[in-house]
Amino acid sequence: ALSEVLAAEAASCLNRAMAALRDIWEEIGIPEEQRLERTDVVKKHIKSLLDMMVAEEESLKERLLKSIALCRKELDTLCRELQLGPFETEEESTILQMEKNLRTRVEVLQKQKRDRKQELKALQEQDRDLCDILCTALFSIDTGSVPSLEDLDRYRRHVASLNALKEQRREEFVSNKRQIILLMEELDHTPDTSFERDVVCEDEEAFCLSKDNIVALQNLLQQLEARRALNEAVCTELRARIVALWERLQIPEEERESSAVH
Repeated sequence: ALSEVLAAEAASCLNRAMAALRDIWEEIGIPEEQRLERTDVVKKHIKSLLDMMVAEEESLKERLLKSIALCRKELDTLCRELQLGPFETEEESTILQMEKNLRTRVEVLQKQKRDRKQELKALQEQDRDLCDILCTALFSIDTGSVPSLEDLDRYRRHVASLNALKEQRREEFVSNKRQIILLMEELDHTPDTSFERDVVCEDEEAFCLSKDNIVALQNLLQQLEARRALNEAVCTELRARIVALWERLQIPEEERESSAVH
């Protein structure tokens, strides 16, 4: 292996350096006793350096093992929260690869958790707005835990159904409001209740589209239509009496035409 070759080269470098030091000491004429002392200093220096390097790598190993343990613990929690099966690791992988795989998986699941909670928050905001407009109950969901994909799907469909209901009621309101305003003008009727004033108000978005309000709107329209029908019946009867009186009094056609506009 290449690492073994590099280790052999390192040992060879050390041997050459020690041989060079011995040659220098011999040329200088340093006594044997001092050579031994100097050699011992070199050995201690090299040993200290190597011990420090080994300690650093041992520390790295310990950090990786600690990270693996923490990641496993966090993965167990995330899998429970997200209602997923346990994460299976490759037992034959190295410590470094295992730590990387676990850390990557934790990041992925953390993002899934954030995304689900963000979507839940957005759906709740839409739900509250729609419930305020439609006067309906909020969707029942546990907000203290991470929603499952099935929960989010049901919530999305619920909000979509409320939006459809809102549009349906809005169209019904606008259509009925238009007819009510025309009938009020025709009947010379001034809105005299708070509900009637709310109906003819220009701000259509302010009208509460509750089921009770829609029913009340339909009842108001029916009442106005009934009043118009009654007025028309009275007018028809009065016109018939006028014609009968014209005939009895033998009123000329010119005078009759002057009153026809009424």
